[in-house]
Amino acid sequence: MAGFLIAVFVYGGWDGTLYVNEEVKHRRTNPGRAAIVAVSLLAVLYTLAQVGLQGVVSPAKLQANSASALVYVAQALGGGFWAKMMALSIALSVIATTGTGIVLSSRIVYGMASYRVLPGFLSNVSRRYRTPVAASIAVGVLLIALTWVYLLATSAQNAFNDVIAVTGQLFAIFYIMTALATIVYYRRRVLRSARDALILGLLPLGAAGFLGWMLVRSVQAGSAAQVRSLAAIVVAGVVLMLCARFVLRSQFFGIRRESDPG
Repeated sequence: MAGFLIAVFVYGGWDGTLYVNEEVKHRRTNPGRAAIVAVSLLAVLYTLAQVGLQGVVSPAKLQANSASALVYVAQALGGGFWAKMMALSIALSVIATTGTGIVLSSRIVYGMASYRVLPGFLSNVSRRYRTPVAASIAVGVLLIALTWVYLLATSAQNAFNDVIAVTGQLFAIFYIMTALATIVYYRRRVLRSARDALILGLLPLGAAGFLGWMLVRSVQAGSAAQVRSLAAIVVAGVVLMLCARFVLRSQFFGIRRESDPG
């Protein structure tokens, strides 16, 4: 279960093209294809990396240096110089990942604010840079604040583990809802053929069920900090949804429900 939770974390977010489908050509087909291609390539890259890591040193030594496994493997392969290069690569990777997270999250916030699901000022776009400045600043400040909360409340290692677990759980919830929405959207086609029944019915339903089992087990086995963080995020989401519906009176809730005509 813990391994699958980490897998959800490392694959989560690579479907980012779906969130900006208004900005691409053929938005009903290309974003989905891009997400499938990205995840397929990741599966190959992650498999090669994991096999490579476990083939350099013994499992006992790898476990003993689990806090810096990549640096330790680079040390074993090429000595001190390549260990330092690996440490630098990891640092640059973290910086790039953080930047990408801010860009993607701010784009989601901008889209939600455009429908008045969030305060309207978050949909403001810079005339000079043509980017959602207010949303980007808000997301950056929020990430910094949450990081400090975690670091002040616990150790850096525990904070890292909690963030990975909670992020994986949130992505699991998101993908469960996406799978169920897929079945509802294509409900008129599910029983048309065996292929449609498999792709549009059984696979999404099986994915939702498996992720649901993983979510329940991970919450049961999670620390108190993880459970509190997950509960706080869910409660905050419900409060924001109610505010959008009854305070901001967002037009999003008046959009007609879509479904495939079959």
